[in-house]
Parts: sequence; structure tokens; C-alpha cells
Amino acid sequence: MSSDVSPAEAAPPHPNVALVHRFYQAYGGDDVAALAEFFADDIRWTIPGHHPLSGTKVGATEVLAFFAQLAKAGFRAEPIFLAADGEWVVDLHRGWSTDPEGLDITWALAFRIRDGKIAEAVNFAADQHAADAYFWRKYPLTTVPERLA
Repeated sequence: MSSDVSPAEAAPPHPNVALVHRFYQAYGGDDVAALAEFFADDIRWTIPGHHPLSGTKVGATEVLAFFAQLAKAGFRAEPIFLAADGEWVVDLHRGWSTDPEGLDITWALAFRIRDGKIAEAVNFAADQHAADAYFWRKYPLTTVPERLA
């Protein structure tokens, strides 16, 4: 018996992979507030690097504020690969900026899912130096007096 569909293609996606797919669909919709439904209240989202947006954001409010900044840069993401094992989803995607253009690299994320929500995400950049340089250009710090006011 022959089939044109492999067993992997016939099986429904792991529920956590489906959740991350839905997250990316919402992310592509340009409505930052729509992302809130995917986040646990105590979510931790870690952004690598040495730039103004790097560090660990704690709580849905901080994570949404981070995504609002990405929206200002016109960030887009195109999933390449998703796989799940237990509570973890590994994601590989193309991520690029449109305002201004200048950053277009591969990113990997490790998502930890708890009770149907993203509880943790750790982001890894394929070219951290390019990411750092881009974010410094897009989000320069103000002068010291203004920062300390």
C-alpha cells in the first residue's frame, strides 16, 4: 500500500507547536495587544546581546512593551522549523526589520509552555553582532541628563 502522505505529515501538530504557530500568526497581524493571550502572567522572555532591548523581560506587561518596540522597527518573522518535546518548543525562524531595513538573520527560540501559555522564551541570534549594531542604531540612548531626569 502506497501513500503520498508521510506519517509525520498526516499527524496533527503537537499542541505546543500549534500554539507557537498561532503566536506567529498573531505577531504577523500588527496588533501587539493580541499577543497577550499567548503569555502566562509571569512570562520571562530573554533577549540576548548588549543593546538597549536586551535582557530578560518579566511579566506580560514588559514582554508586550518589548514587542511594541519591535513593531516600531517593523519586525517580521517567518517560521522555518518548529518541534516540541514535552513542555519545550524549539523554533527556527527568519527575522527581519523593515523600518529601517538592515537586519535580516536567522533566530532560534526555546519556548517553555505551561498550561497552554508561553511561560518562558529564550532567544538566540545567528549573528549577535549584527543584532547589537542594528538595535543600537534604531534605539540610541539619550544623553545622560535626559536619562537620569
